[in-house]
Amino acid sequence: MTAKRRWIAVLCAIAAPTAVQAVSPAASSREVQWLGEPSVFAPGVVSTEFREVRATVSPDGRLMLWGSSNRPGGSGSYDIWMSRRVGSRWGTPETVPFNTKDKEFDPAFSPDGRWVYFFSNRPGGLGGDDIYRVAVVGASFGSVEHFGAEVNSPGNEWAPTLSPDGRTMIFSSDGRGGQGRHDLFVAQINDGHVSDAQAIPGAINSPGDEFDAAFLNDGTFIVYSHSANLQSEPVTLNIATRGASGYEHGTLLPFSGKYLYAYGPEIDWHDPGILYFAAVPVGSKASADIYEIRYRIVRARK
Repeated sequence: MTAKRRWIAVLCAIAAPTAVQAVSPAASSREVQWLGEPSVFAPGVVSTEFREVRATVSPDGRLMLWGSSNRPGGSGSYDIWMSRRVGSRWGTPETVPFNTKDKEFDPAFSPDGRWVYFFSNRPGGLGGDDIYRVAVVGASFGSVEHFGAEVNSPGNEWAPTLSPDGRTMIFSSDGRGGQGRHDLFVAQINDGHVSDAQAIPGAINSPGDEFDAAFLNDGTFIVYSHSANLQSEPVTLNIATRGASGYEHGTLLPFSGKYLYAYGPEIDWHDPGILYFAAVPVGSKASADIYEIRYRIVRARK
């Protein structure tokens, strides 16, 4: 994929100091401080010469999952991989048992650790990529459940993830009649019942692609990916927070300009002050790696 030179120049001009703030007008009482610079996560184990996307960590901190579209040894072209923590290190990766010869991608633990959410195009869905979840049973996994038409469509649904209280699912879809190509949607989950998904309220969705969203640890700020056309244009990471009438228009994260593509954000449920994301640096010919950066939400300065 080739990016427009002018757009890359704009991205590269964005500075990323040691501690920076990203503030939405609706969040004038709070701001997000990004601490330090993003760094490649677990090089040689999780981040390799292959394409790794969207890492998620269980609440007990013992298991990490992520997706790869070309890592050898999987069941299909898109697979979910896992690594168990051994002391202070991550162990040898292996594929999860619920992979099939079809796509499985975009894993996300629920905040209580009982479920892993993901998408798949396995048989039995409504068309395209659909959202599923699988039960976490001890050190392994149980049955896989398909979300129905309340969430899924004949199009593609990607990147499901839950809010910190477990009551709101956010995901993207290109088959639910949004404003553009991929748009963000939310559905409420209460006592096992899933409400009909609605376009995320506010000013985030656009005629381009909005996808791969994740809540930060306050449940109000979200980080998400945007592209004018994710098939041919740069992909940036953006942040927005919810006000009285919905989410404000997102703003570019300060460090996003370092990357030609940045997507797949997800917080660490064991240490929610860490955000993971996948990225390809500007000028690099490498595949996407997993990056991590620490953040905190503080009272905004007057």
